[in-house]
Amino acid sequence: MNKTLLIELRTEELPPKALARLGEAFAVGVHAGLAGQNLVQAEGGYRWFATPRRLAVQIPHVLREAPDAKVHEKVMPVSVALEASGNPTPALLKKLAAKGIPAGAIAGFERRMDGKSETFFYEATVKGARLEDVLDQIVGDAVRKLPIPKVMRWGDSDVQFVRPVHGLVMMHGEHVVPGEVLGLVSGNVTLGHRFLATEPIVLAAAGDYEAVLESAGRVVASFSRRREIIAQQLKAKADALGARVKLVDALLDEVTALVEWPVIYASEFEPEYLEVPQECLILTMQANQKYFPLFDAAGKLQNRFLIVSNMAVADPQNIVSGNARVVRPRLSDARFFYNQDRKNGFVSRMVKLGAVVYHNKLGSLGERAQRLGAIAGHVAGKLGADATQARNAGLLCKVDLLTDMVGEFPELQGIMGRYYAQHEGAKPDVAEAMDHHYRPRFAGDVLPESNVSCSVALADKLDALVGFFGIGQAPTGDKDPFGLRRAALGVLRILMEKPLPLDLGELIGETVSAFPDGMLSASGFETQLHDFMLERLRGYLRDAGHGQDVVESVLAQRPTRIDLVPAKLDAVQQFLAHDAAQALAAANKRIGNILKKVEGAIPEPDVALLQEAAEQALFECVVRLAPLVRSHVANGDYADALLALSGVRSEVDRFFDEVMVNTDEPLIRANRLGLLKSLFDQLNAVADISRLAV
Repeated sequence: MNKTLLIELRTEELPPKALARLGEAFAVGVHAGLAGQNLVQAEGGYRWFATPRRLAVQIPHVLREAPDAKVHEKVMPVSVALEASGNPTPALLKKLAAKGIPAGAIAGFERRMDGKSETFFYEATVKGARLEDVLDQIVGDAVRKLPIPKVMRWGDSDVQFVRPVHGLVMMHGEHVVPGEVLGLVSGNVTLGHRFLATEPIVLAAAGDYEAVLESAGRVVASFSRRREIIAQQLKAKADALGARVKLVDALLDEVTALVEWPVIYASEFEPEYLEVPQECLILTMQANQKYFPLFDAAGKLQNRFLIVSNMAVADPQNIVSGNARVVRPRLSDARFFYNQDRKNGFVSRMVKLGAVVYHNKLGSLGERAQRLGAIAGHVAGKLGADATQARNAGLLCKVDLLTDMVGEFPELQGIMGRYYAQHEGAKPDVAEAMDHHYRPRFAGDVLPESNVSCSVALADKLDALVGFFGIGQAPTGDKDPFGLRRAALGVLRILMEKPLPLDLGELIGETVSAFPDGMLSASGFETQLHDFMLERLRGYLRDAGHGQDVVESVLAQRPTRIDLVPAKLDAVQQFLAHDAAQALAAANKRIGNILKKVEGAIPEPDVALLQEAAEQALFECVVRLAPLVRSHVANGDYADALLALSGVRSEVDRFFDEVMVNTDEPLIRANRLGLLKSLFDQLNAVADISRLAV
């Protein structure tokens, strides 16, 4: 008979940032263990629950006893299994003992040919596992496999877990499944909310768990449902106050892991703290106190915030005032840091960068700031932006790392640089660049806005990439301690999505020249870095939905003008739909293979050496198309360039049908190779179309 199975492990408060991961992993482990014993279907469903004080899983249609199973397996060749006398060899007896097969079963072994040798096969019916015999082992295995970085012991027991455990429920339908896990004996009794429901809860059936725990225990057991309730209550409370609330996913997950019975209350702080940049106040409320700040319709921070409490009380005044009292010192600290930083000056701190080591092989932060200024100024000049402003922003963009505010809240680096620069009268583009040069900070993040900001952002990322590749510290495997993959993708996105008409190869070369002679000692690192960048671009384009063959056709040419890549991808995609695409892709591949075998230089085709009508026709077509293709490519009309090339299909087909390229006459052979080389260059003017799967 199949019934719902419930497992609940009741603990002391679990780590909030790991709770959801632990809850789901526990459920997956239990379900997999049951499936391995054929007590539940492997593709069957389950529900996982996780609160600060419990991990639980509810699995429907679990069998009390698995069906018997037929075992049919090869034992060993008869010649190895039996001695000349017909008695079993020690090798056979050892194998039977290892598999738990009685020696008397030999008489019933099936003998048949397996390849060229006669072999013993064993067939038997294995009794299905009983849930009560294996469940505690399954649950124990699931517990041991949980992603717990650090375990603890408690009392005088040797039991180890992420937190002390106090209760174990294992129920199949209405019945308790006997067993022991982490020193706890299973039962059907659990506890509800620590303060709102103090009486033990006796579960009548496994399927009642969620509803009974909520009604009698004041616990919302489902993590996802509790999160949804919190989000809804936050929005409702903000609306009632005429304000707006931003639901930050990480914070929402964390407060969901801190409460079992969520209730939202509103509190406030003194308006004078609003003189501090709102990012500082928001961060201290979210990171330190787990509060949700409130904003007006224009996005300006108000002096109010929402609290996700674990207590439902008739009069929440103590909770509200207590939280207001707790947040005040944090806001006061933020105001102190802000005022001190402004009083001590910002630009004057720049000299202190020289005393801070950036990397022992790449100099100090002061030396890096000089490089950033030089690179940013050079890039800005190419973009027609104010090179002086870009240079100044590059020199100053790391100074806020030395401020008290960023020392307390590293997440504010760049943001505080903008505020402090504005305070000291910096021009708007310089102040903006000091903030935006970290963009994009993560996948999907916004890009820097002005060309001055883009120049400093590119300088920051290119300096890191060139520097660490130049000292042999390129990422390996899954190790990337300096965030170079993120930096590379940031450069590519800025170049491609802004877009900026800059050559990646030139940017790398100019960044290299900003370093002192001898600092970058790794050989060939510029090529290695370009390859690394193209590999990041390849993954990014595939993730964006571009076909692999289309991406490969464009990247095969190792582009350096990254801003032109999207247009080339679109052109190749359009070309694929043309009737001539398949034939030209195949011809291009054939020509490429022919040219690879040629040693030495290939001459330009000479019309006087054209003998066959087919090669003359192809030559005329190539000559006619060459200026047209060049013009389209120069104007960025890549689709038109490929469309024009589709007109050469019939001449190419005829050429290969009627002309022998590798003729015995050297001059004629060289001339035909030159004709194919001219055609090959045109066919690949936009992309390597031989890479297309057509």
